[in-house]
Amino acid sequence: MAVEKILMPQLGESVTEGTIEKWLVEVGDTVNKYDPIAEVNTDKVNAEVPSSYTGVIKELVAAEGDTIEVGELVCYIDIEGGASEEKQEESTGQKAIENLSEDKKDQEEVDQPMKRRYSPAVLRMAQENNLDLEQISGSGKGGRITRKDIQKVIESGEMPAPKEEPKAVSKKEEKKEAPKAPVKETSEGKGADVPVAEGDIEIPVTGVRRAIANNMLRSKHEAPHAWTMIEVDVTNLVEYRNGIKDDFKKKEGYGLTFFAFFVKAVVEALKEFPQMNSMWAGDKIVQKKDINISIAVGTDESLFVPVIKNADEKSIKGIAREVKELAQKAKTGKLKGEEMQGGTFTVNNTGSFGSVQSMGIINYPQAAILQVESIVKRPVVMNNGMIAVRDMVNLCLSLDHRVLDGMICGKFLARVKENLETISKDNTSVY
Repeated sequence: MAVEKILMPQLGESVTEGTIEKWLVEVGDTVNKYDPIAEVNTDKVNAEVPSSYTGVIKELVAAEGDTIEVGELVCYIDIEGGASEEKQEESTGQKAIENLSEDKKDQEEVDQPMKRRYSPAVLRMAQENNLDLEQISGSGKGGRITRKDIQKVIESGEMPAPKEEPKAVSKKEEKKEAPKAPVKETSEGKGADVPVAEGDIEIPVTGVRRAIANNMLRSKHEAPHAWTMIEVDVTNLVEYRNGIKDDFKKKEGYGLTFFAFFVKAVVEALKEFPQMNSMWAGDKIVQKKDINISIAVGTDESLFVPVIKNADEKSIKGIAREVKELAQKAKTGKLKGEEMQGGTFTVNNTGSFGSVQSMGIINYPQAAILQVESIVKRPVVMNNGMIAVRDMVNLCLSLDHRVLDGMICGKFLARVKENLETISKDNTSVY
C-alpha cells in the first residue's frame, strides 16, 4: 500500500481556508473515493470534504476546530494499488535523490522570510486584535503565519501589541513613575472580557457563527453603509395573492408567498437600474450581467444565504418554487456550495418576524440589501382626501456608498414601489 495526502480543497470562489467542524471518519476506517470524511465550515458555505482516494485512513493531521488553508494537509490515507516491490526497488535511488532535493528545498524555504507573506485573513485578524505579526511564530510552510497561529495567540490571552519606540526617560522621572498594573487589551474582533456568573450559560462559537460574524464585521469595516426607506401600498397585491393562493397550492403543490412577488418586483427594477447590481473591486466597480438574488434563510443555530440564479428569467411561480426549495435545503442541511455562491443583490424577508423597520448589513461584496418588512394595515390619506385602511409595507435599503449614491437608489426604490402597486388580477400573471 502507498500513503497519500488529502488536502483542504477549494470549497468556493475566493474561499482561502476552512474550519474542520467534525471528522466523519477515524483512523483505521476504510473509505471509498469521494466518500465524505469531514464537515468543514468556511465564510461562504458549510460543506463536506470528500476523500480523494479509496483506502484506509492512516492519520488525522488536523483536529476538530482547526482552521486549515486551502491546499494544506488534513490527513493521510493508505491506498491500494501502490507501486510493486520490484518497481519500488528500481526507483529507490531516484526517490532518494528526490527526497534529498525536497529536504534541501524545505530547508531553503524555512530560511526564507516567508512569515512576512501574510494572507488577507491573517492581516484582517491581526488588525482587528491589534497584534504585531513580527512577534508571532508561524507554523506554516517556510515559517508563514496562518490563521491557526493567530487564533492560538488570541485564545492564550498573550497578545503581543505593536512595538513602540522607547522614549528617553531621565533618572528623576524614572524614580517618580509608579509601576502600572497590567491591562488586558480587547478589541472589537476579539470581544469584551465578559465576567461569567453562576447560572450564566456559555455557548461556544461554532464555525458557522464565526463565519457569519467575520463576514458581517468585514462588511461594516470596509463598506460605508447608508440607508433609505420607502413606504408602499400593497393593497391590490394582497387582494390578488389571497384570491389565488388556494387554487395555486392545489395545482402546484406548494404555497404562493408574498415574498415571491417582492423578489420579482426587485428583479424587474434591477433590469432597469443595473448599477444596483454591482460590486466594489478596489480600483473598479464591477456591474454584474447576471441577476442572482441572495435570500436569507435562518435555522435555529445559523443563517444561510442561498442564491436564486438568473432570477430575471423566472416567473413569480418559478421564484416561489425556488425560494421554497432553497429554504428546505438550508433547514435540512442539504445546501450545496454552488447554491450559496454568485449572489449579486440580496432581498431579506424581515417582515416574516413582524419587523416594520430595519437596517440590514450588506452581504459583502454586494453593493446593497433590501429588507422587506411586515405588511400592516394603516389609515392612509388617499388622493381624493378621504382616509382609508390600506395594506402598507416598508422597504428598507442598505447601500455601499462607494458604489451607489442616493439618486440612483431613490429611483430604484421608486420603480420597485411602482411595480408592486400596479400588481392586480387584471395585469399580473404568476406564470
